[in-house]
Amino acid sequence: MAEQVLSDVRVLDLTWYIAGPYCTKLLADYGADVIKVERPPDGDPARKMGPFFRDDPHPEKSGLFLHLNTNKRGITLNLKSEWGQGVIKELVRDVDILVESFSPRVMPSLGLDYEALEKVNPKLVVTSISNFGQTGPYRDFKASELIIYGMGGAMNQIGLPEREPLKKGGNVIQYQGGTMAGIATMMAFLVASEEGVGQHVDVSLMETQLGTIDRRMAQLLAYQYNKATTARADPRDRRAYPGGIWPCADGYFELAAVGMLWPSVAKMLDMPELENDPRFSTVLAQQMPGHKEQFEEIWYPWIMERTKKEIVAKGQASGVLCGPINNMEEVLDDPHWWQREFWVQIEHPVTGKLTYPGAPSKAEQMPWVIRRPAPLLGQHNEEVYGKLGYTKKELVRLKENGLI
Repeated sequence: MAEQVLSDVRVLDLTWYIAGPYCTKLLADYGADVIKVERPPDGDPARKMGPFFRDDPHPEKSGLFLHLNTNKRGITLNLKSEWGQGVIKELVRDVDILVESFSPRVMPSLGLDYEALEKVNPKLVVTSISNFGQTGPYRDFKASELIIYGMGGAMNQIGLPEREPLKKGGNVIQYQGGTMAGIATMMAFLVASEEGVGQHVDVSLMETQLGTIDRRMAQLLAYQYNKATTARADPRDRRAYPGGIWPCADGYFELAAVGMLWPSVAKMLDMPELENDPRFSTVLAQQMPGHKEQFEEIWYPWIMERTKKEIVAKGQASGVLCGPINNMEEVLDDPHWWQREFWVQIEHPVTGKLTYPGAPSKAEQMPWVIRRPAPLLGQHNEEVYGKLGYTKKELVRLKENGLI
């Protein structure tokens, strides 16, 4: 197998759920040897989270776990035991990076804080991913995607003005935090490689998204300049059109075409007479009473007799910013991503061959390679502990005692 850019990097992964495992997945997929440590007997809680293969809630069939842990080796270890803490220190001697995502109080309580690990391996990079960081008044607060999104200010701008604020769907902050942790970890590793000195990288999920997504930075500056707090906009109020999400013959599509793009809309509709129509050709004209209704009398018949694929093709050819609102079947069937070899198929011993998202970027000298599927729970115990001198008989005893 060809060498990858991180093939010489060794990582000890003490993370769980999403943010931490995504950080270490980024390293593993570019070649790093990542040993994922899971607690016995159930492992990473992500194993209990769906979607599950064929709706079977089995610890080896969680789509979330399978995706986040490709290319990793996996062992089980009870970190609350004195023996387990000693094993971590043994493993730390031979790794470059340790990533953990416990609450800030946990690693010190186990005798595995950065100061203790640094004594074992002075070049070690330790990355700690937590909700609010290792210090400060909120360091021990529990949080969720909803709580962090709300505390960051952006949620106050989402939703209908007369209703409660809303958060965006999914786990955006978890993945963003994992990405930023991966970048910070590699920067610290480069410093350690050059100067021979490790360091503790403190990643706060809250801070990774403050000022980096949505309109948050603009809102922050507006408040600092004039104490302005932006009112929540009503997404139903199309003051200029036809921007927004619209229905069509087979679903929905999204379009952003206002102001200077109006001539492109006229071209898209094959109605050149609309380009200079005084009712629609300027944003101010579009806001005049009755003009919106007159436009929709033209617009709705045109979009409702066409599919989103037809509308998007026509719009893109006319210079209109538009795209389809796809479901996952349509995303998977789209030939563009297959032609670019984004989707990859991975054989897993329990689920068989499944399709996974592939490389987040492409570079000829930085290949992204699937070397192995996500590990079964404790799959590599014998391999990893064997190198530490433990026999098969001893591993059986350790498992019986709940240590692995």
